[in-house]
Amino acid sequence: MIADGRPILITGGAGFIGCNIADRLAGEGHDILVYDALSRPGVEANLAWLKERHAGRIASITADVRDEDELARAARQAKAAFHLAAQVAVTTSLADPREDFEVNLRGTLNLLDALRLQGDNTPVIFASTNKVYGDLADLGFRLEGGSYVPQDAAVAANGVGEERHLDFHTPYGCSKGAADQYVLDYARSFGLPAAVLRMSCIYGVRQMGTEDQGWVAHFLIRALEDEPITLYGDGRQVRDILDVSNAVEAYLSAWRRIDRISGRAFNLGGGPTNAVSLRELVAYMAELLGREIEVRFDDWRAGDQRWFVADTRNARRALDLSPAVPWREGVAQLAEWLRESRGIAVPSPMIAAAS
Repeated sequence: MIADGRPILITGGAGFIGCNIADRLAGEGHDILVYDALSRPGVEANLAWLKERHAGRIASITADVRDEDELARAARQAKAAFHLAAQVAVTTSLADPREDFEVNLRGTLNLLDALRLQGDNTPVIFASTNKVYGDLADLGFRLEGGSYVPQDAAVAANGVGEERHLDFHTPYGCSKGAADQYVLDYARSFGLPAAVLRMSCIYGVRQMGTEDQGWVAHFLIRALEDEPITLYGDGRQVRDILDVSNAVEAYLSAWRRIDRISGRAFNLGGGPTNAVSLRELVAYMAELLGREIEVRFDDWRAGDQRWFVADTRNARRALDLSPAVPWREGVAQLAEWLRESRGIAVPSPMIAAAS
């Protein structure tokens, strides 16, 4: 694939997952075109890091995916596209649903149509979300060991599969879910080589976590700076967290196998072995730091899932994925990166965990 000298387009390429994909691909010898509005605080540092690390391989366009003409010009240069640019927060979508729609749905359609109209079968891999499945309230949950567990034993053992009915909640769920379906339909209706990865909670190095998005890094930042962490709900909700290195592997494998998987959506997460409650994660962070972490509680947020664990069996088979990094190991690595990048003194338990 490197023989094609055109760049790989990564929308949102200065963001957390995008810059990690760019780093891996540039390291393999591909030229990269980062298309990013640079609207999220801190992403300029990711772009500067990429350009310094891969001199001559990283080009960038500072523009919004709502700019149809600029995005089309970028798409015409590309041999492949990874579409990660998005409005990423449920809370923001509730405050401004129109902007959420314009960025997530119209921006995706702008890219899809640009690729369709140029007619050279440029593949596209789309970053979707587990929020397309709604709040999963119909599953019914019980508390077990301080964490929510589905009543259905098969779902509890394996996670939520792609056959699960779609159920969009909140404007964010609607915009990302509709974009997800457009990508799959452009593969079906127009033969565009396209696939969808419905992500659980991805965490890892170069994540600029906030309360609204990137919560694993946000929790660690608050803990490292000895600030309280707010849990919305009771903190017993469960997520299957996945290290970004595993997510990058999945994106690259989807691109390389696009002839076999086009038109399909895959759940991408840590799976049952990396399922952890918010309370359990905070407790582990306290172990890393060797001190108590102050926790506060607030009301449940709209669309929050009591439990989400991805059934990753289809993705593992179709994409030939490596085992997921164990969550304790990955969280310790992220804590060490955040400590170094922020110049925070090293607690002795963290040194042992990161070594």
